[in-house]
Amino acid sequence: MELLNQYGSVLVIFTAIVGFMMAFGIGANDVSNAMGTSVGSGTITVKQAIIIAMIFEVAGAYLAGGEVADTIKSGIIDPSEFANHPDVLVLGMMSSLCAAGFWLIIATKMGWPVSATHTIIGAVIGFALVTIGSEAIQWGALGGIVGSWFVTPILSGVVAYLIFINSQKLIFNRSQPFKQAKKYGPMYMAITIFILVIVTVSKGLKHVGLHLNTLQTLVVSLAFALIAFIFGYFYFRSKRFTMKVRSEGKGFIGVEKIFSNLMLLTACAMAFAHGSNDVANAIGPLAAVESIVRSGGIIEGKTMMAPWILPLGALGMMFGLAIMGKSVMATVGTGITELTPSRGFAAQFACAVTVVIASGTGLPISTTQTLVGAVLGVGFARGIAALNLGVIRNIIVSWVITLPAGAMLSIIIYFILSALFH
Repeated sequence: MELLNQYGSVLVIFTAIVGFMMAFGIGANDVSNAMGTSVGSGTITVKQAIIIAMIFEVAGAYLAGGEVADTIKSGIIDPSEFANHPDVLVLGMMSSLCAAGFWLIIATKMGWPVSATHTIIGAVIGFALVTIGSEAIQWGALGGIVGSWFVTPILSGVVAYLIFINSQKLIFNRSQPFKQAKKYGPMYMAITIFILVIVTVSKGLKHVGLHLNTLQTLVVSLAFALIAFIFGYFYFRSKRFTMKVRSEGKGFIGVEKIFSNLMLLTACAMAFAHGSNDVANAIGPLAAVESIVRSGGIIEGKTMMAPWILPLGALGMMFGLAIMGKSVMATVGTGITELTPSRGFAAQFACAVTVVIASGTGLPISTTQTLVGAVLGVGFARGIAALNLGVIRNIIVSWVITLPAGAMLSIIIYFILSALFH
């Protein structure tokens, strides 16, 4: 308690700095994943991807990031274990943010798409082990996370595989692919909007007081899907669209143009949902430290955030994406397999579907691993030779070492901070 009274302001300022670094790492790594397929398929340029992601990620974080944050990310440790040692929890949250930020920046530099959620969880486990012990860790929650390493990439990969095969059968393998694309384009658009509205409502708007039940969510999603189908039906048959495609060349170019529109839509919605959720990885521990210091050592399970915390997280994500985002975009967009707009759409759409399934079942999910699994699924649909196995191996290794790396860095930094402040 003496630590909080003596260094309270210093602790909050230091945590804000490492929280910004964590948000920077999320922007550089996690946000880049969402845009990687759009860039790799040639739908948009890197510069355009950065601008789009900045707008939608920051909008998601700022508009739907919520005023209440879990102080202990994902319930991985029991806060009551630290009731008599709030100073230990404060130093632990600081070391966790610092460790997670370091690891995300290192992984980004290497071009590895890793999970920000798993990084911060590994870091929290590390400091909990050396302070309270294994009894402070809720091992059941950790088991679900480890299970998600295998379940979510496989699930999204299967969905992407099926979507890609379906588009090949209905459109690309026909004698008049552009005509088929105009026929089935509205259907793809309706299904896309249906899934994206569910993602946005359940993942992106849950913090702003919009609590729709399952039936209401489905009705709203179906209504938007119907509007999208009608719009797509007339737009793909309009003179304006036909002239636009004709100027670029018919056939497969026209088909890919349709999928480009769908893919960009998917990327924007996923970026909004991602921003609203993953900003909590950076600001949750920061909000915890600020709350504990402000309340004089009282630890709460959830806390009202100070108004400056959310903008800080959004700003950090924006800078991270702009400064370091290119390397992870390259890995996801071109490193795993060659992407076109139709292949990229299959991957993005599969990622959105998997997020919906995970939300409904409560499965802990990494958007990064989901998207990489989906890109792999598209690659498998084209044959094993279409996959860069060396890149895939590096990605899987980076996933496995993320938890222990976060934990080890957190332990080292915790002991350094303890020595500095004591």
